[in-house]
Amino acid sequence: MSFKKHLKKFSAVICAVAICMAFTACGSKGSGDKVYKVGMEPTFPPFDTTNEKGDLDGFDVDLMKAIAKDQGFKVEFKSLEFDGLITGLKSGNIDIVASGMWASDDRKKEVDFSDTYYESGLVVAVNANDNKIKSIDDLDKNSKVAAQIGTSSAELIQKMQKEGKIKEAKIYNKVNDAVQDLQNGSVSALINDKPVTKEYMNKQKGKIKIVGNPLNKENLGIGVQKGNKELLDKINKGLANLKKSGEFDKLLKKWNLN
Repeated sequence: MSFKKHLKKFSAVICAVAICMAFTACGSKGSGDKVYKVGMEPTFPPFDTTNEKGDLDGFDVDLMKAIAKDQGFKVEFKSLEFDGLITGLKSGNIDIVASGMWASDDRKKEVDFSDTYYESGLVVAVNANDNKIKSIDDLDKNSKVAAQIGTSSAELIQKMQKEGKIKEAKIYNKVNDAVQDLQNGSVSALINDKPVTKEYMNKQKGKIKIVGNPLNKENLGIGVQKGNKELLDKINKGLANLKKSGEFDKLLKKWNLN
């Protein structure tokens, strides 16, 4: 075999190896981008909502995108009913719950939560024209009170109904439906998270109002499956880095949560 033929054969081998290495490198980069499915209920602004394009949006969306960027993974968002979020997490249908969820002791039995990222609390809202109900103490045996399914507010009003303090606990799948019924007089009051209620007040000015003082304090957290320490550590590290860099405060300001 001539020198030229040897050279051509050697060159062909080198090219083949180079092509293989290029494809391998590309494959490694793609496989390294872990994608986590994030579940949320989109009628809970400013934490979770939809934008003009119909895409999921809100503080929790921006927060999870920022954590994912900081920690080198990707996220896909899924819209679920609030009472289906923990079920979806436990079944593996989603990997993360980021939906303005209170990291309560009861929920901690089913879910591992990140470091808390916002202190919220329940408030009572009534129709803007109602001057009789000025606090939770003014709710009585004639009152129909609304709350969202699967929330601490739902548990509260169901307990109040059982104790005979109110006439009916009306449970809604979506907060916006409860707000609508409050406006049209179908319910006497709505018990819900303060920042979410304020957001509905801002969007529909002069329709509803908050009365009395906050009923409690609720620290919100990001949930993952029990025992998923690897993912929980990533979320906590990302959250800490965002707070340190000032990006977290920018998101709070963007969504009027500061």
